[in-house]
Amino acid sequence: MAMKGPGLFSDIGKKAKDLLTRDYTYDQKLTVSTVSASGVGLTSTAVKKGGLYTLDVSSVYKYKNTVVDIKVDTESNISTTLTVLDALPSTKLVTSVKLPDYNSGKVELHYFHENATFASVVGTKPSPVVEFSGTVGAQGVAFGAEAGYDTATGKFTKYTAAIGVTKPDYHAAFILADKGDTIKVSGVYHLDEKQKASAVAELTRKLSTNENTLTVGGLYKIDPQTAVKARLNNTGTLAALLQHELKPKSLLTISGEFDTKALDRAPKFGLALALKP
Repeated sequence: MAMKGPGLFSDIGKKAKDLLTRDYTYDQKLTVSTVSASGVGLTSTAVKKGGLYTLDVSSVYKYKNTVVDIKVDTESNISTTLTVLDALPSTKLVTSVKLPDYNSGKVELHYFHENATFASVVGTKPSPVVEFSGTVGAQGVAFGAEAGYDTATGKFTKYTAAIGVTKPDYHAAFILADKGDTIKVSGVYHLDEKQKASAVAELTRKLSTNENTLTVGGLYKIDPQTAVKARLNNTGTLAALLQHELKPKSLLTISGEFDTKALDRAPKFGLALALKP
């Protein structure tokens, strides 16, 4: 299903967030994906974090407008997600549950219109938390709001408002979150038409404590297979990564992070290898 409209509320500010956080990892991670003759996608992921190893195996099966995703990990957790596209016109229905925690189940419904998008999430436990969001906009400008309501206590757990602007050469967002206590302003600017180089900045201010956090970063694509990213915040934490496509869809990512104000501390390093057929 081709998604219409201004996008979900969660898409506002996502460009900046992804550029600053996506693919950074400080563990050792190996992911191997295959597709069986029957069309079932299998993905095995092994992660070494500190001295601990974790392993999970997931399978994805697509049939017409339905996708079934089942994941099993070494802690005997079973996660199941069922996605149905166009269950109703211009809708996406997602149901999920993680066993043995039966109360973790939830149902999501997304509705996409040319000038508006709505989403709701309802837990399956008794007296669940209900979350709902909406976005309206056109010509690259989106206005959105979201709220969470706890039916057990009769109180709102969150409410957020945001404005996003998306143009060919830049993306900008203003978000008022944490029940009005946090202001976040972010922007991504593409330095060339082919988007080989991009700059990003994000400023977060917490009104109750007068704390400010500024993070700046950038992306540069050396060639079609290789890209580098870096970020630096006002606390002096510097991170960088190198990502190389070994072959189509198979990626090698090397990440590092260190504190420029405490060079005596050991830096963090991570290595991720994702292999796909």
